[in-house]
Amino acid sequence: MEFSVFIQGYLPGPQAHDPDREHEGLLREMELAVCADRKNWKFIWLSEHHALPEYSHLSANEAVAGYLAAKTERIHIGSGIFNLSPRVNHPVRTAEKVAMLDHLSNRRFEFGTGRGAGSHEVATFNIHDPSSTRSEWDEVIWELVRMWERKDYTFHGKHFDLDNPHNILPKPHSPGHPPIWVACGNPATYRKAGELGIGALGFTYDSITRMAPRVAEYKEAVASCTNPVGQFVNDNVMVTSGVRCSENRARAREQVTRFGASYIGTLVTLYHDSFPPSPLLGPRWPHPPG
Repeated sequence: MEFSVFIQGYLPGPQAHDPDREHEGLLREMELAVCADRKNWKFIWLSEHHALPEYSHLSANEAVAGYLAAKTERIHIGSGIFNLSPRVNHPVRTAEKVAMLDHLSNRRFEFGTGRGAGSHEVATFNIHDPSSTRSEWDEVIWELVRMWERKDYTFHGKHFDLDNPHNILPKPHSPGHPPIWVACGNPATYRKAGELGIGALGFTYDSITRMAPRVAEYKEAVASCTNPVGQFVNDNVMVTSGVRCSENRARAREQVTRFGASYIGTLVTLYHDSFPPSPLLGPRWPHPPG
C-alpha cells in the first residue's frame, strides 16, 4: 500500500468568496504538497474542477503540477483529473501538457483522466448532456498515445479532427509515457479501467464491504488485459477518502465530531450527480446548482 494526498482548493463557507482567503487557501495546499514530499508520501493528486464554489477552486491543475515539479524532489504528481472532452480541453493540448510535465517532473507525473465532476461542472462549457462525454473520452484516450508515438499525426474522428499531419511536441521523456489512470465515479468504470489496462482512481462513496467487489472486478479485468490503451499495463487502484490528522487522539475525535466536519461530503453529493446515492455521504441537497 502507498499513501497519497489529494488537494482540490476546498474553501467552505464565506471564504470561498473572499479573494484573500482563496489566495491563502491555495498557497496552504502547495505547502501541504511540499510537506508530503519531505515525508516520503508517494503521490500528490491535483483536481481539475470548474465553477464549483466551496468544493474546489483548483481548476488549472497543469499550472499547479508545473509549480510542484520545481518545488518537490520525489513525490509523484498526478492529475486528478485532466478532462478529456475536446469541448473542455483539445486533445492536442492535453498530449502536450502531459509530455511537458513528464519532462519537468523528471518522470514523476501520473496522467489521471476523466469526464468531469457532474452536470453543473460540464455545463460551464455548454455541455448539457454529461453522458455525451463518454464517447469523447473513449475516442480521445487512444489517440493521445498515438500523438506521442508518431511524427506525422493526423486524425479524423467523431469528436475532433487534425486534417494535416503534425508532429505533436514535446514527446514524453523516453522510454515510454506517464502511467494512465481514469476516474471511476461510476462503479462500472472499475471493470472498464481494468479492461483497458489503466489505473483506477476511486472514491469512498460506499462502505468498504461494497467497495471490495469493485476493486476485485478491476483486478480480474486488468489481469486478462491483452490490448492496453498505453504501452504498458498500469495495474493500480487509488481510493480517495477523508481522514482527520492530529497530534493526539482527543483532538482528532473533537475534529471528527465537530459540527460541519462532514460538510465536504454534502458538497460531493451536490456536484457529483453521477455518483450513486450513499449513506456515507448523506442526502443530496434539495436544490442542486443550476
